[in-house]
Amino acid sequence: MRLLVRDLAQLATPADGGVVLRRRAELAAVDVLENAFVLCNDGLIELVGEMRGLPRLDGDVEELDARGLCALPGLVDCHTHPAWGGDRVAEFSLRAAGATYEELHASGGGILSTVNATRALGRDGLRERVARHRGWMLRHGTTTWEGKSGYGLDRDTELESLGAVRAAGGSPTWLGAHAVPPESADADAYLDFALTEVLPHAARLADAADVFLERGAFDAGQARRYLEACRVAGLALRLHGDQFTEGGAIPLAVELGARSVDHLEATGADGIGALAASDVVGVLLPASALFLDRPMPPARALVDAGAAIALATDFNPGSSFTTSLPLICSLACTQLHLSPAEALTAVTVNAAHVLGAADRVGRVARGLAADLVLLEAPDWRYLAYQLAGDIVAAVVKDGRLAYRR
Repeated sequence: MRLLVRDLAQLATPADGGVVLRRRAELAAVDVLENAFVLCNDGLIELVGEMRGLPRLDGDVEELDARGLCALPGLVDCHTHPAWGGDRVAEFSLRAAGATYEELHASGGGILSTVNATRALGRDGLRERVARHRGWMLRHGTTTWEGKSGYGLDRDTELESLGAVRAAGGSPTWLGAHAVPPESADADAYLDFALTEVLPHAARLADAADVFLERGAFDAGQARRYLEACRVAGLALRLHGDQFTEGGAIPLAVELGARSVDHLEATGADGIGALAASDVVGVLLPASALFLDRPMPPARALVDAGAAIALATDFNPGSSFTTSLPLICSLACTQLHLSPAEALTAVTVNAAHVLGAADRVGRVARGLAADLVLLEAPDWRYLAYQLAGDIVAAVVKDGRLAYRR
């Protein structure tokens, strides 16, 4: 099928820089076309240009009138937790009254409070829940996404969570080291189980593995053991790190060649320098910092030092209950002091790198996936300017209209 998206007020895309991570000035390099079109064919972009240069098209072509709209690449959410049951609204109320995230986790709340509800969902319940959350992402312009397990912490629920993410079109990450479940004596005993009983199966379902390296979860030695086993099994490596304390996540990520280390709210000067000298992407999660009333990650310092960054929602029931990447871009500009152009690249090209997908998605260019977000706005910078994130008019996925408001 051919789809012509025509008469766009603007089309904005990160500039062509090859399949490389964008840093420093390249992070802010965005090409803008006025009065543009995009021609999609068989799921790929066939042609991009100004309307005055649109050639005559033979054969059947479906047309999408985009007058007054702006087009961007489909957004890429490289850090989400979509597979969970129940909710954490009671915990939200306790935090509003003064309880901290770490206090709730230590008392059996937080991640562990979601485990029982998630285990109770079963295969069909997990698939329904992940599909619902995937629909929320699509309505906010997300066309490519990662989804983690980590709320089962047993064999069956972890594997069903990964299968649910894959079935809904996401890139599954085995977050087998998210927390220590109540039936395990300690973190080392749990890792014995996870690496023996779960990893052989998870490695056939997942694209990557992740670990929560933090006080009260897993320390650097335990994270190393987990990640090294996952690397041998063929999984790409990710880390939750420096959310509350600097526990060695960045040096470990650099040493093991991880794709990313995510959070970084507690990262200091040494960590910034280490990331800048590496190809590990710092994935920044400003909604989580806002939701937990924590310091924001040092985004400006990371970019100015030459580190590669991406932005993501961290969608989860306890610390970042949002699927809106437009909201994340607003926070990036107002709280992290990034420009709209830097924010756009961080939720497209660089986020695609984290998922190993930068050769397919993240830009609007001939031969790449025909994934587009159409904004109901006269200027592409409304992506970040509209604070509520209620700006997406339509979404094209694989050359087909997938959502229209």
